[in-house]
This record gives sequence, C-alpha cells and structure tokens, in this order.
Amino acid sequence: MTDRVDVVVIGGGQAGLAAGYHLRRRGLGFVVLDAGPAPGGSWQHMWDSLHLFSPADHSSLPGRLMPTRPGQTYPDARHVVDYLTDYEKRYDLPVQHGARVHSVHREGDRLLTESDAGAWRTRAVISATGTWSRPFFPAVPGRTTFTGRQLHTVNYRAPADFTDQRVIVVGGGNSGAQIAADLTLHGRAQVTWATRRPPRFLPDDIDGRALFGIATARRRALDTGRPDTGGVASLGDIVAVPPVRAARDAGLLHTTPMFTRLTADGVRWADGSHSGADAIIWATGFRPALAHLAPLNLRGPRGHIPTDGTRALGEPRLHLLGYGDWTGPASATLIGAGRPARDAAGQITDLLH
Repeated sequence: MTDRVDVVVIGGGQAGLAAGYHLRRRGLGFVVLDAGPAPGGSWQHMWDSLHLFSPADHSSLPGRLMPTRPGQTYPDARHVVDYLTDYEKRYDLPVQHGARVHSVHREGDRLLTESDAGAWRTRAVISATGTWSRPFFPAVPGRTTFTGRQLHTVNYRAPADFTDQRVIVVGGGNSGAQIAADLTLHGRAQVTWATRRPPRFLPDDIDGRALFGIATARRRALDTGRPDTGGVASLGDIVAVPPVRAARDAGLLHTTPMFTRLTADGVRWADGSHSGADAIIWATGFRPALAHLAPLNLRGPRGHIPTDGTRALGEPRLHLLGYGDWTGPASATLIGAGRPARDAAGQITDLLH
C-alpha cells in the first residue's frame, strides 16, 4: 500500500501517456499502471498491414512530433509502437508494465486502486484503458455451432494465415474494409465481405487530418447549443486508405447483405441459400474496457459512464480518457488524445489544490 502519488493513471497506451505528460507539467505525483508487458498499448497487437489514417505530423501526442520515415506517408503500427516507446522514455513517465488493474473502490476521501503492482490510495484516478481488450461479437444465431475458425479483429495478423480458405469478413466499418482489402489484394483466400448495410466510403481526399477537424467542430457545436453537424458519421463510415482504395478500384471490394445464421460448416443467407466457410473474421467493433470501475457503480446507458467532458458525473475524482467522442472529440486517436488529457490534468489540479 502506498500514498506517495496524487493520481493513478490506468492504461499506458496513447491516452495514458498523454495524461502522464500533462500531469508531469502540472507538477503532480502520479503512476501509470499498464496491463501490457511492454510499451505501445494496443498498437503492438495490430495486424501486419495496418496503417494510420493520418500522416506522422498529424498523429502526434503533446510535446513530441511523430517522426516521419522515408517512403511511408501513413505510419504503420510498428512505427506507432516505436514512437510511443520513445515518448514514454523521453518524458521519463513512471509506467509500470505488467500491472493489470482489477478494481477501483471508494475509501473515504481517497480512491483505492487494486492492481498486480499492489494497492494505491490516491486522490484522483484517470482511467485510460481503451476498448481493444473488449472485442464485441454480435449475437448471431448458430455462432456456437460453427466448427470452423472464428476470430475477431484483435486476432487477425496476415493474409497468409488464410491461404486457400473460404473466409467471411463481417463488419461495415474501417476494420472490416481494411481486412477484406488485405485478404483480396495479398492473399489466396476466397473472401466474402458481409455487412448489415452497404458500405459508405468517405471521399478519397479525407484522411485523419480532416476527420479530427470534423469531430472537433461537432463537439463545439453541441457544447454551445448549436445544431448537431452530424460529425464524421454524416459523411460515411470507411476511410479510403490506399489499400482499401486499391481493392475497391480494382473491383475486388464488394459486399453482400449479412447472413441470418451460422451453420456447422458455413452460413445461411436471407434467401435460404448456404455458403461453406472455413473462417469467420468478426470486424464488429469494441466496447469500453471499464470492468475495473464496476465497484463505483457509475455505468449508464450503452455501458458508458456519464461524464462532463472527461470527469465522471457520479465521481468527480475519476476522469476517463480515450474511449471515444464521449470523452473528448476524437479522443481515441493519437492526435485527439492530447486535449482531453490536458483538460483532465487541469481539473485534477484544481481538485487537489
């Protein structure tokens, strides 16, 4: 048990590191508890061909520009891991890896954080655990009877793993489009891309730079009582990154309406027909990883914790970073993590002083 810090930050990915940067600038004592064995957050688990939506200079955390690499306009996941590793060391952030947090409790005027690294009684907590550890699988009939391979986005690595297989990719978002494109461009699999509605591609000239601006404008409009602009969702669901664009333009990337159920050896379609399948890749999104906060009894609709900015409405000593637009515009992105982290550090400073 220790009382040597003011703040515990839970999660050492991009949001947790941005929080550490701003806490350090505020002169607060803190520790970052990260479940992963090494720096890099969820980026160290991404598939081989994944690239960011934005160039390096628009994918940076506060205080340190992401360096560019020759021949790479959009950084790959390895580049991001290297950048986050360097960031952690550059600012000498007190990150303890392999320190999974199990629970946060109220204990008088403190919050008690219990982890593999021990228990910490602190005056404030920042939760920045993201969503990667909570992949979502839809309740599709027959999912438990399918005898082939089922995996989520978190388990996908490379097309070579599916050579000569019949693969169905499920999901009409960015991950589904990128994985389907990867398999069709670079693999030898028979690929079917199943979506609940036809895919909506964003204009080809829109990347992460524009998306951040659009998300920020929407948040400002809502905060000032102006009409909802619709944000990024009003334009489309899928960023046409170069591999997706290449597969689409080559006529390789097309979808079929979602199947109605899985069978032992494939899927059944709405018209009653059947297709055999060796593997199903569920690119069906994630949910916030908030189980460690369950003792605080703060969960609201859709599993979210109601917040005012980043501060939990039911517990002013708790801030949430990096879970999506409900914790700050584009806060689940590299470039979007900095501003909510700065605001949280400022509010915690005011609370403690």
